[in-house]
Amino acid sequence: MSQYERKESAVRRLLEGTSPVVPPELFDDAVRRGGRMLRRRTAVRRLCWTLLFTAAVAFIVWASITRPWVEPPSDTTPPLTRW
Repeated sequence: MSQYERKESAVRRLLEGTSPVVPPELFDDAVRRGGRMLRRRTAVRRLCWTLLFTAAVAFIVWASITRPWVEPPSDTTPPLTRW
């Protein structure tokens, strides 16, 4: 019997049998853990957006102060005006 056939027969046994009985405390634990996971995800998402916004503002402030797109003035030779 191959691995696939064993898995298929195990799934068939589960589907053909009666519905499984879940302990009542398991539901409460799952709800509590799920709520905790959602709160953590929300907090991490908010933190990431805050960091992204802060980085964007810092970049804009830095770029407006240093103006990296402007060519620095030449200190060694005068600029060529006539060619």
